[in-house]
Amino acid sequence: MFIKPVADLKPNTAAFERIPLVKPTGFREYDARWLFEAEINLLGIQALGRGLGTFLGRSMETPEIVVGHDFRAYSGSIKQALITGLMASGCGVHDIGLALSPTAYFAQFELDVPAVAMVTASHNDNGWTGVKMGAQRPLTFGPDEMTALKQIVLDADFVDRPGGSLIQVHDMADRYMDDLADRAKLDRDFTVVAACGNGTAGAFAPQVLERIGCNVIPLDCDLDHSFPRYNPNPEDMEMLHALRDKVLETGADVGLGFDGDGDRCGVVDNEGEEIFADKVGVMLARDLSALHPGCQFVVDVKSTGLFQTDPVLMKNGARTDYWKTGHSYIKRRSHELKALVGFEKSGHYFFNPPIGRGYDDGLVSAIAILDMLDRNQGKSMADLRRALPQTWGSPTMSPHCADETKYGVVDKVIRHYQSLAGRGEQIAGQNIRELVTVNGVRVVLADGTWGLVRASSNKPELVIVVESPTSEDNMKAIFKNIDMHLSEYPDIGEYNQKI
Repeated sequence: MFIKPVADLKPNTAAFERIPLVKPTGFREYDARWLFEAEINLLGIQALGRGLGTFLGRSMETPEIVVGHDFRAYSGSIKQALITGLMASGCGVHDIGLALSPTAYFAQFELDVPAVAMVTASHNDNGWTGVKMGAQRPLTFGPDEMTALKQIVLDADFVDRPGGSLIQVHDMADRYMDDLADRAKLDRDFTVVAACGNGTAGAFAPQVLERIGCNVIPLDCDLDHSFPRYNPNPEDMEMLHALRDKVLETGADVGLGFDGDGDRCGVVDNEGEEIFADKVGVMLARDLSALHPGCQFVVDVKSTGLFQTDPVLMKNGARTDYWKTGHSYIKRRSHELKALVGFEKSGHYFFNPPIGRGYDDGLVSAIAILDMLDRNQGKSMADLRRALPQTWGSPTMSPHCADETKYGVVDKVIRHYQSLAGRGEQIAGQNIRELVTVNGVRVVLADGTWGLVRASSNKPELVIVVESPTSEDNMKAIFKNIDMHLSEYPDIGEYNQKI
C-alpha cells in the first residue's frame, strides 16, 4: 500500500521526511512546476517518478526514459529522487547529467529512447523546480497526459515493476554540441553577444556559436544558480537591456539571449533594438518561405498579426495557423500540420525537418537567425527589422494571480468582453471586430488593434499582450481599457512590467 501525497506539510518536521508532499496545482497544462519544499518535497518528487513510470508502463512493454537536470542548487537531488521513483516502476533510465531541455530531447533521438523527463524550472525564480515530460518524440505532454499523471500521483495509483535500471550517459552534452556544429561554417564573419543569465546555457551556447564560425562575446555565461544579475529569461526586459548594452558597447552584429534551460532565444539587433520573438519569427518566416514557397507556419495567439498580413509572406504563399499558447500546444500543432516552423511569442520555436527535429531548441533558433543574416548579404539585423511593416506592440505583461483563481478570473474577463461586443459598445472609439477565445480572449478592434488576456500555463499569473498596426496611441488605449477592467478584480496583483 502506497502513501498518498498530501497538499500541505511543514518543512523541518518528522512528517516532512516521511510523507510525500505534492501540491496539486503544480501539475500544469503541459509540464509540472512547484516551489521546492513549500509545495513539493523529495518524497513527492519520488512519487512523481513512480507515477510517470506507471503511466509509461501502461503503454510500453519495457519503458525507457531519458532524464537530465538544469543548473540549480537542488536540481541534482530532485533528479535522483525522480530516478528512484522511475526505477521502482520498472523504467530503464538513461541519465544524461547536466543538460539543456533540448539536449534531453536530442538524446531521445540519439539513444532511440521514446520518453523524456527533464528536471528544470526554466527561467523561473530560484526556489522553483519542475519537470518537462514526454513519451512520443518530439512531442511533450499536453493536458490529457498531465491530467492522467496527476490522478495517478495524487491517488498513489502506482504499479511497481521489476526490471528498473540506470545507465549514465556521460558524453551527451558533447554529442549534442557536435550535432549542432556538424554543418558548413557561416560565410560572414559575425560578432555575436551570447547572454545566458548565468543559467545552464552558459555551458553550451558560446561553444556552439564559436564552432559554427562566430566571434563570441560571452555575457553572464559563468554558471551561477543564484542568478546574481537577473533571471535567465530572454522575454524579460532586464535581460534584454543588459544584452542591448553589451551589443552597443562592443559593436556586435547581433545579441542572442538564452533562457535557463536553453529552449528559447531572444534577439537584440546591431543597433541595440530589442526585437520581440514574434517579430523575429516573421523575419525568419520571410526568409524560409522564400526557400520553401507555400510552406505552413503555426503561431500562438499572443503573436503579431503580421503572420497573416505581411505582403512578403503573402507573396511567398505562406500559410499561418493561430493556435493556443504553450510550447506543448504549438509543438503538437506544428507536428500535426507538418508545418515548417511553429513560432511562439515567448521565444519557443519548433523547426521541423529539414531544419530541425520538431522540438524547441534555442541554439537551433540562434543558428537559423544567423543563417538568415548570412543569406541576406549586405543587410544587418536592423535592416531586416526595419523592412517589416510597422506595428506597435507591448512586452508580455504578467500580473500575479493565484493558480487556484486565475482560470476563473479569465472566464469572467471573457464574459465581460462578450457582453461589450453583444451591446455594440466601443473600446478606444472603435467597434470590436472579433473575439478569439481559443485561449483566453483576444479582443480585436476594427483597425486590427488587439489585446489578449489569458492565464499563464506554468506560473501563478495572467498574461497580457497588446498590439496595434496603426498607432502607439491605439496600442496604449486598448491596454488602458484592459488594465482598468482587471483593476476590478482583487485576485489580481502587481505586474512584472507595464507599458
